[in-house]
Amino acid sequence: MLAARYRMTRSTEFAATVKHGVRAAQPDIVVHVRRDDADAEGPRVGLVIAKSVGTAVQRHQVARRLRHVAKSLIPDLDPRDRVVIRALPGSSAAASTRLEQQLRKGVRRSHDIMAGTR
Repeated sequence: MLAARYRMTRSTEFAATVKHGVRAAQPDIVVHVRRDDADAEGPRVGLVIAKSVGTAVQRHQVARRLRHVAKSLIPDLDPRDRVVIRALPGSSAAASTRLEQQLRKGVRRSHDIMAGTR
């Protein structure tokens, strides 16, 4: 489970990350990454699971898997990073390992773009 201090809870944080962050699309998820200017206690991760993903049970399962996958990514993130993971309809059928690979690839790609290496 993703610790509470790493969870994004405010809609303003979600909106700023999606609007001003770097977007990296993957087959089953879209990753938005923004580096906050202010000093932060740690990275924050938020999830967006739309109804197009499936029933409430399927959406809850996807959210649980994505939180678990995001937990393994926390040590690799900068404390100022804000990450929003938007699940696409295919995420309900994707394995957790596939979701983790896509998340890592999306974050890496976003960091490359922010650093100007791409």
